Amino acid sequence: MTDNYTTRPLTPETWDDFAALVEANNGVWGGCWCMGLHPEGFGAGSREGNREAKLAHTERRSVHQVLVYADGACVGWCQYGSPAELPNIKNLKKYAPGVVELPDWRIGCIFTGSKHRGQGVARAAVAGALDEIRAAGGGTVEAYPEQTVERPPQRGAFLHTGPEELYAEFGFVRDRQIAKWRWVMRTRT
Repeated sequence: MTDNYTTRPLTPETWDDFAALVEANNGVWGGCWCMGLHPEGFGAGSREGNREAKLAHTERRSVHQVLVYADGACVGWCQYGSPAELPNIKNLKKYAPGVVELPDWRIGCIFTGSKHRGQGVARAAVAGALDEIRAAGGGTVEAYPEQTVERPPQRGAFLHTGPEELYAEFGFVRDRQIAKWRWVMRTRT
């Protein structure tokens, strides 16, 4: 089904598409607007503050995010960036002691609109992000997915960084464990 998707970067020109998807999905997990990994995190303190902070990043072009489209509508995304752009990864205290070398790029959040889940949107989003990373010079790419195999069923929100098996499809391999069910996975593009 991923053949039916196209991707475009989040820019001031695609902001309205991104905002429509976020607003149709309760601000994404109650109003984060995909701000958690940015340097200021949720420092804006509110749903509207997060929206304005994300818009400011978009206008400054200090955000890397691929939007996924189906039939002209934005249905999902994948956020990526350098460690300086996305310093606030989950489990940072466990992550930091094991760092030998920072990656060139991080894949942060993946989001699929509620009406399009289970249809390959996340796969298209990661593929689009990796294409953009290669076009920008490539390098080492890290992701921080959740292990789903041999794990009890969970609510959907825990997969905001994606499932481990999705990244394995793109050649990512486990580097180290940073939480009971979360791994650092790496690849080179």
